[in-house]
Amino acid sequence: MQTLIKNAYILTMDDEFSVYEKGYLLIENDQIKQLGHMGEEPILKEGYQEVDANNSILLPGFINLHTHLGMIPFRSLGDDIPDRLRRFLFPLEKVMTKDLVSTSSEYAMTELMLSGTTTVSDMYYFEDAVAMSCEKMKMRGFLGQTIIDMPTCDYLTAEEAVKGTRLFIEKWQNSDLVTPMIAPHATNTNSVDILKKIVMISLEMNSPIMMHVSEMDYELAKLQKLYKQTPIEFLEELGFLNCHLIMAHGILLSDEEIELLSESKGKVSVAHCIGANTKSAKGVAPIKQLIDKGVTVGLGTDGPSSGNTLDMFTQMKMMANFQKTHLKDRSAFPAKEIVALATKGGAKALGMNHKIGSLEVGKKADMMLIETNSVNMFPIFDPYSVLVYSANASNVESTWINGERVVEKKQLVEQDLSVLRSNLNNQMDEFREEVERIQRRPY
Repeated sequence: MQTLIKNAYILTMDDEFSVYEKGYLLIENDQIKQLGHMGEEPILKEGYQEVDANNSILLPGFINLHTHLGMIPFRSLGDDIPDRLRRFLFPLEKVMTKDLVSTSSEYAMTELMLSGTTTVSDMYYFEDAVAMSCEKMKMRGFLGQTIIDMPTCDYLTAEEAVKGTRLFIEKWQNSDLVTPMIAPHATNTNSVDILKKIVMISLEMNSPIMMHVSEMDYELAKLQKLYKQTPIEFLEELGFLNCHLIMAHGILLSDEEIELLSESKGKVSVAHCIGANTKSAKGVAPIKQLIDKGVTVGLGTDGPSSGNTLDMFTQMKMMANFQKTHLKDRSAFPAKEIVALATKGGAKALGMNHKIGSLEVGKKADMMLIETNSVNMFPIFDPYSVLVYSANASNVESTWINGERVVEKKQLVEQDLSVLRSNLNNQMDEFREEVERIQRRPY
């Protein structure tokens, strides 16, 4: 099966940032077969499909490097409460069910697809159900089963979660769309014994680890009190810096810790979640220092509870504004670099830059088409600046994942959003009852 996209303004996001202002791209099955300037002759087979981009912008799909898909029910709940994690999140997660996580994840995936995201890196509970939702929705997912030292909705102990994680990896390690991960919750929420087992599994099964690191003040205080170490020193001693580790947040990193990360030889990366980080008043992560030291960085939304939106356009704009303000440098992080972080930065962090993250022959056909007819899309002197500062999710005309068009004319191709929303709403009765109980309790 071939699809020819013609008359597109193509931003390849390859190492040279190659651009075809009036170009074409040919998809064959799940891969990019050819791309180039209009006027060149693509090799077409009988029965190919044709899409006239009409000067819309074609670029790689966004890669959301850190989120929690199952947390759609938490959106807009307790947003301005100081200790929301202990007041709402942990208690409510006890009533999460497999079906609720599944329907929430499917709803979240529609938000991702409609806003141009083609790969998501998720850590939550009942991840086997999330994996099945990825296959149903045709979403590319890196999925990690949460491991935490407390009873949860799917495992009573961290030890049980570790065993379940091993089975999860074995089941999904050969999937085309799903890559299983290991997801210890944080440096301060698991025992040393559990963390050592996680390192062993990661090295043995060649599985990535996603973990909240250097996010909370009390995380740093606890590790300093117990071990006289910073989070990165703690992880280095346990062997995490020798694993494929994706650190979510990395807000409170010292210069010495950044130096340690730079010595990991590319094994450790950081998911920068500027929306969630600043909404919760935790600070602005030292992204420029990390990049200058050679540490790979990608962008993430965090969960729909923490950042409220799964829209990566929002993250790009917020990153530009906050980082420039934080550094007091208007020239910091040109728009082109931010778009690169949202695409090939995430791909490199996931160890998938040989397959996704840029539009190049032989890579997976994961991409989006941004229409340029809306009022906010004119004029275009710099397409990268338009994407970071002007565009939003409503400008996404089409999305392709693994060569399949999952969004066309700003609508889902195979799914009905109203049905997915109704399914989720019907699963939330017990959740809403628990919210009411929590709100009645003194705090």
